[in-house]
Amino acid sequence: MYLAPVFRWKEGDKMGADADQELFGLSPQTVAPQANLAVAARLDEVAQLLEQQRANVFRVGAYRRAAQTVRALAQPIDQIVKSEGIPGLKQLPGIGETLSRFIYQLVTTGQLPMLDRLRGESDPVAMLRTVPGIGRQTAERLYSELGIETLEELELAAYDGRLARCPGFGTKRIAGVRDSLATRLGSVRRSGSRPRLSQPPVSEILDVDREYRQKSRDDALPRIAPRRFNPRLEKWLPVLHTERGNRHYTALFSNTARAHELHKTGDWVVIYYDGGWGERQCTVVTARYGPLANRRIVRGREEECERHYLKPVNPPLPSQRPLRDGFGI
Repeated sequence: MYLAPVFRWKEGDKMGADADQELFGLSPQTVAPQANLAVAARLDEVAQLLEQQRANVFRVGAYRRAAQTVRALAQPIDQIVKSEGIPGLKQLPGIGETLSRFIYQLVTTGQLPMLDRLRGESDPVAMLRTVPGIGRQTAERLYSELGIETLEELELAAYDGRLARCPGFGTKRIAGVRDSLATRLGSVRRSGSRPRLSQPPVSEILDVDREYRQKSRDDALPRIAPRRFNPRLEKWLPVLHTERGNRHYTALFSNTARAHELHKTGDWVVIYYDGGWGERQCTVVTARYGPLANRRIVRGREEECERHYLKPVNPPLPSQRPLRDGFGI
């Protein structure tokens, strides 16, 4: 069920309260608690889908506890978002950085890309088109050429130079994208400031890619039925939830128009992870040319991949006894 945004009105108008009353069919006195229940229902659904897809039990439990916290709130969740933003959400029991950002996005936009992805209903083009100034053709280009699927990734692209290299994105237009997304994502910063980046090493991403492809070959993963490019709604897309340290990963084969066009739906792997500043993503592909030809690389981080593969291996000391498998300690 689509959740209409519960906080999108300006001071002095009646759109927010009237919209909620129409959505739930309730009197004004009961609107806010029902909004809390609607957000909690989404968090419960995330937990249920993660459990079905064999995600870590602690991650499943975190979403269930967050749902319980939101459901039990005496204060309307949209009022917390309005008055305190993400810092206010983080003060709630069991709500950390990642969950606070997901709840903020759900309350302010009525959408949660992570949930759509778990359902197999992800439509990044439609998501990108919600940003003022981005139409269908531009959204398709951002998605197919730059691999941008989320608003968080779009904001990063507005700062790291990728948007500036796209035709039609001048300084003024990029500034508008930054301002719009900063407000929507609850990450308002001083003008010109850049979002904090936190990327895992390519070795870790490549290891997740290896695990995903191996388990896919072994038919050891649950499968979902993506909505796009799947008229028969077949459950063909394997999904992996895995961890490396404190970092959660979700991996799926690419289901983009470009991947289908080039017959790469069994090669390109899209990996999602929490980067400490919202959810991030990357794509791992098989290199076709150059010194890394036929090796798996993280698109956009080719130089790091080259260092990863070509770094010298120190020979073992004479005192070190090799193990039978030849890998050492």
